[in-house]
Amino acid sequence: MVTLEGNNMRKRKDDARREDGGRWLWQSENQGQLLGFVNYIPPYATVTNQEISTGVNYGSGTAGIRDETGSQLGDRVSLDKQLLNHAKIISRLSLFQHNVTFTQEYLKKCVYISVIGNNDYINNYLMPNNYPTSRIYTIDQYAAVLVKQYSKQLTTLYKLGARKIAVFSLGLIGCTPSEIAQFGTDGRPCVDSINDAVSRLNNRLKPLVDDLNNDFSDARFTFINLTSISTPPEGVTLPTEPCCQLRADGQCVPNSIPCPTRNLSIFYDGFHTTEIANTAFATRSYTALSPMDASPYDISHLAQL
Repeated sequence: MVTLEGNNMRKRKDDARREDGGRWLWQSENQGQLLGFVNYIPPYATVTNQEISTGVNYGSGTAGIRDETGSQLGDRVSLDKQLLNHAKIISRLSLFQHNVTFTQEYLKKCVYISVIGNNDYINNYLMPNNYPTSRIYTIDQYAAVLVKQYSKQLTTLYKLGARKIAVFSLGLIGCTPSEIAQFGTDGRPCVDSINDAVSRLNNRLKPLVDDLNNDFSDARFTFINLTSISTPPEGVTLPTEPCCQLRADGQCVPNSIPCPTRNLSIFYDGFHTTEIANTAFATRSYTALSPMDASPYDISHLAQL
């Protein structure tokens, strides 16, 4: 199992140099458990040659499709750099196995999970004081620019040997406590303008997956629709209150007392969902409950191909 990710958050500068993904990654670790992994997928920064064949976690807090995304917070590993790191891992695996052919065949069996793009809004487009993108591009233009770059990155992943790739949509960023606090909702449950902006990219991802499957007939790309998975039934309003007292950056106030029953909360802090929410998202992307959840495969079927 290989993970390529960026976390949907604004993090502290003293966390910004972490390249191991660590606690930022909810989706891959829950998926790993469903796929039968007992231990966490080892992070790229510390993975040993013996561990590589188990899988590698390339995730990085605030990373994005665009290289500059998250730069106001310090060092991070963008998706382009994650792909470079993956190329290094492939070289290490070939040397360790003393067999390039074995490595190529092994990579075809791996499940790749790519969850990225949230920060290209949270830590880029929605921060006009730090980034010029919202002045350069309209909402539609920005989504088009992102999907064009993402298409090249996923093609690079294919050329590196990946054949089973799950591409996740962005989440409902406008429903996060921090974005609600910053932008307001005008009496609505979420910040509709932000969710609308994010939908412009999400609506391009399934066609992108379809194009990649047409272009590379030996590959199996699939689209996992987090919007479908996280949208409550009609008439149901999910709680958007965080489980802890928030700082200005959306993280918990140090040493503050969190809510006593986390299973009743969707969000732990201003951006991150709680374990019960993570498990629900991962379970439904692993085994789709609706044709809208995954196309053309959920992750359980992708793994079996």
